[in-house]
Amino acid sequence: MTRFTATATIFAAAFTLATAPVHAAGVPGQHFIENWDLSGDGIVSLAEVIERRGDIFLTFDADENGFIDANEYVAFDEARAEDMKGQGGANGHGKGAMKNMSEGMTLAFNDADNDGEVSRDEFLGAVDRWMELVDRDGDNAITTADFGPKK
Repeated sequence: MTRFTATATIFAAAFTLATAPVHAAGVPGQHFIENWDLSGDGIVSLAEVIERRGDIFLTFDADENGFIDANEYVAFDEARAEDMKGQGGANGHGKGAMKNMSEGMTLAFNDADNDGEVSRDEFLGAVDRWMELVDRDGDNAITTADFGPKK
C-alpha cells in the first residue's frame, strides 16, 4: 500500500476541516473546530493550523519529493471537492469562511514562486495569509465565531 493511500484514510478527518465548515449540532464551523483543535479547548491556534497544514502537505506529496506538483494537486483538489460534497455544504451559513478556506488550499494561493508546484515551505509559508482569510474577527485564533453570517 502506498503512503498516499494509507495516509489518505488517516487524513480524512483533518482534511474535512480544511475545506468545508459544517454545522455540527447547528453551530457553523463546529466540525472544523472538532477536527483541527488538537488541544480540545474550542480554539484552533496558529500552531494547530501549522500542524494540520503540515499533515495535509505530507498526505498529498504522494512521491515524497517535497513538492505538491500539478498532478498531485489534481488529487488534492478532487479530495477537497469530494469532501465538500460529502459534507453537504454549509446550508447558507459560513459560505464566506468555506470559500476562504478552500481558496487558501489552492495551487494558485500557495505557489509563491509561480513554478507550478508547491514546496512544503511555500505551503506552510502561506499559513499567515490563510489565517487572515479564515480568522474573520482577527483575534489570531479560529473559533466558531469565525463562521456563520457576518454580524
